[in-house]
Amino acid sequence: MNINLNIADDWELGRTLERPIIISGPCSAETEEQVMKTCTQLANYTNVSVLRAGIWKPRTRPNSFEGIGSPALKWIKKAGVATGLPVTVEVANVKHVYEALRMGIDILWIGARTTVNPFAVQEIADALRGVDIPVLVKNPINPDLKLWIGALERLNQAGISKLGAIHRGFSTYNDKKYRNTPRWEIPIELMRLVKGMPFICDPSHICGRRDTLQEVSQKALDLNFDGLMIESHITPHKALSDAKQQVTPKRCGELLDSLVLRKTTTTDSDPVFLHSLAGLREVINELDHKLIDMLAERMKVAQRIGEVKRENNITILQAARWAEIIKSRMAYGNAQNLTDDFVANVYHEIHKESIRHQTKVMNNAVSTTKQA
Repeated sequence: MNINLNIADDWELGRTLERPIIISGPCSAETEEQVMKTCTQLANYTNVSVLRAGIWKPRTRPNSFEGIGSPALKWIKKAGVATGLPVTVEVANVKHVYEALRMGIDILWIGARTTVNPFAVQEIADALRGVDIPVLVKNPINPDLKLWIGALERLNQAGISKLGAIHRGFSTYNDKKYRNTPRWEIPIELMRLVKGMPFICDPSHICGRRDTLQEVSQKALDLNFDGLMIESHITPHKALSDAKQQVTPKRCGELLDSLVLRKTTTTDSDPVFLHSLAGLREVINELDHKLIDMLAERMKVAQRIGEVKRENNITILQAARWAEIIKSRMAYGNAQNLTDDFVANVYHEIHKESIRHQTKVMNNAVSTTKQA
């Protein structure tokens, strides 16, 4: 995938602020007192970098609390002035953008429900044309990396060079552990494709509950995310939105203190460690080469199977055989300490490539017949 984003070299969120960058504040701005108390306590109990608050809340169903709206902008801005910290709010349309800019909000973010809509993102990008303001983009609600990249590109083409990404997980109907399943491989791929852009993890929306925030936050830091966005409220159980996933400022500080911040590079490490790591990486390289060679051999066999099917006028997909492969490979994988999901995902990709090879055989036969 060819991506060419012009990320500003002086983008402070990912450069001068100490890692991890912490963005915190209430899910929703409910009252001026609630916003001010939450934010000032966060400044006292944590090393918060940026204050956040939900001003306009996109709710799944009507008659839910949809935020105070524009009047609450001055509350979060006032809290920012009182603590000396920058503030950020979510914008979902042109009106939100104009209101936030007029109030002097420091950073904007685009939510998952907006990222999924290219029309909405383009309208926001057009409204920001010529404005030098940082914009953070949450992943779309569905696991579509191209949509995420597309939103970043639209903003970048409008002149926004101070861009960042927020990973908040993806909607699912069957994940009992998470509110939004992480699918870590998607933000990791975006990290590989886009250099020089800060990556923030939003464990509050991934977890949907307080008791797993520490676990997900630690994993994000272990995966080299630049920071975390954690929702906080002075009285979480009374919150008008997402009460289960918010923590008090004091608890937020305790959670952050419990996290282990690992080195991002090995430059200054012990020579013995570096030698050991280099040796293990070389073993990985050799195994990967063997793995690719074996997969190539497997595809040659799949192609020959396709030829046999063609000669005997048999369909490419054999559902019973495919079901048997998945079942037996997962059982064998379990014996090798591999998870069912991992084995299933690997074999789905292998099966897809096998189908491609066999389809090519069938298509070549049809083409040859027509020419004859």
